[in-house]
Amino acid sequence: MGSVLAGVLQFLALIGALALVYVPFGNYMARVYSAKKHLRVEKWIYKGIGADPDTEMTWPAYLRGVLAFSAVGVLFLYLLQRLQGVLPGSLGFSSVNPAQSFNTAVSFVTNTNWQSYYGEQTMGHVVQTAGLAVQNFVSAAVGIAVAVALVRGFARSRTGELGNFWADLVRGTLRILVPLAVVSAVILVACGAIQNFSGIHEVGQFMGGSQQWNGGAVASQEAIKELGTNGGGYFNANSAHPFENPTPFTNLFEIFLILVIPFALTRTFGVMVGSVKQGYAILATMAAIWIGFTALMMATEFAHHGPAFQAAGAAMEGKETRFGVGASSIFAVATTLTSTGAVDSFHSSFTGLGGGITMLSMQLGEIAPGGTGSGLYGMLIMAVIAVFIAGLMVGRTPEYLGKKIGGREMKLAACYILITPALVLVFTAASMALPTPPHSMLNPGAHGFSEVLYAFTSAANNNGSAFAGLNANTDWYNTMTGLAMLLGRFLPMVFVLALAGSLAGQKPVPVTAGTLRTEKPLFTGLLVGAVLIITGLTYFPALALGPLAEGLAS
Repeated sequence: MGSVLAGVLQFLALIGALALVYVPFGNYMARVYSAKKHLRVEKWIYKGIGADPDTEMTWPAYLRGVLAFSAVGVLFLYLLQRLQGVLPGSLGFSSVNPAQSFNTAVSFVTNTNWQSYYGEQTMGHVVQTAGLAVQNFVSAAVGIAVAVALVRGFARSRTGELGNFWADLVRGTLRILVPLAVVSAVILVACGAIQNFSGIHEVGQFMGGSQQWNGGAVASQEAIKELGTNGGGYFNANSAHPFENPTPFTNLFEIFLILVIPFALTRTFGVMVGSVKQGYAILATMAAIWIGFTALMMATEFAHHGPAFQAAGAAMEGKETRFGVGASSIFAVATTLTSTGAVDSFHSSFTGLGGGITMLSMQLGEIAPGGTGSGLYGMLIMAVIAVFIAGLMVGRTPEYLGKKIGGREMKLAACYILITPALVLVFTAASMALPTPPHSMLNPGAHGFSEVLYAFTSAANNNGSAFAGLNANTDWYNTMTGLAMLLGRFLPMVFVLALAGSLAGQKPVPVTAGTLRTEKPLFTGLLVGAVLIITGLTYFPALALGPLAEGLAS
């Protein structure tokens, strides 16, 4: 079987698996967030934190819950790293320095999981399991909760109430993420991923010296890392490491885990707003971009430009021979079109245009299908903008799901789509203009610029993957990427929740002959165009200086 055919068949199998679980899983999540009863363990948690899960919240109260919970998470994870040297199970590792502790704490709380350190040489078992793994669960649950609050804004009318953050957080964690992560971890262990708390031990000789590895609760970390679109790996090689991702089957399974919640949330959205066709329209938009980008990536990486590529049969540099070009391309697009950041190959080694595709995938806003929750609310923001554009074309007040899109709604949507590009471009420009930060670039010219652009694109979009050619473990990059992650996560949430509150307070607008049918293919096409043009072209000058220049020169 040829490598191209193998890649296509894997992609088709992945689509089939996602389609199989789409309806039941999406319906289940809708029931979770619409349920009136609480599980016994949930009641214990509510009592422990002093929350009343039946109290409805306005958008400012919901936002305060999000920010307060996340702030406590950053502080706890920071202190855990600073105290690692005196904690049991530290594997002899010392405490993490302040700048890197700040960066890592922010990274995992914001669902970014950017790592400027070698996981197997820096973090002990306690930090990995009690710190990083816990944040993998709750940061993903926060993202879903904010998305559900926006969906309630569309579904409700004449009220400012969006649900209860604490109830949404706990239900998302206990009823969705934990059960799926347990099952997924068992599957990964059965397929060869490790799961233990062993210490550091030698496994043989390597180039005249000893080679050492440490164990860890890798399978359980890997499961929620992918399922919650987190991305931070136990080992520096991430999902290219055989302890995390041992076989081609586990590779495809991990891609499935990355995509299953973001895609299924479109069904949840359709059920909660009372029109599954609306969910299918959002799904079609996400799927069209995902399939198109995957096909483009495969074509780019299978192209045989130059004698090295011809000898290997494709662009094999930086890719695992266990997976090949096809599976690596599928993984790269899935992880950058979502906010995952896990890698089974190294994006810096992709062709110039292939590396550009990974960057553009993040720069679109990671909405196809995006992260757990963040992908849905990002796409719904783009849907609001698309109906506004359509309204301008016909001279009619735009409406979406029975809600008028007026000046207030458009200002909030505009702020949402502008904040992340501003962070990326300003931080990248500062890093290139100042005298010290460029020293971290390990490559000159266009590729070196791409390393910096990729880093801040990944940080501000809460992705976490890296071009792997940038020394990001410096005070500048630890601090600046940390700020980019914080602002890129929580400022958009402010605008999302404010928009949800504005929509929930409106009275429904009746459907008329002039109402734009947003469940039709025409709207899907308009939405795809809005995503590609409005967000994609924002970065075109920067892309022209980096991956486009490199790709055209090769």
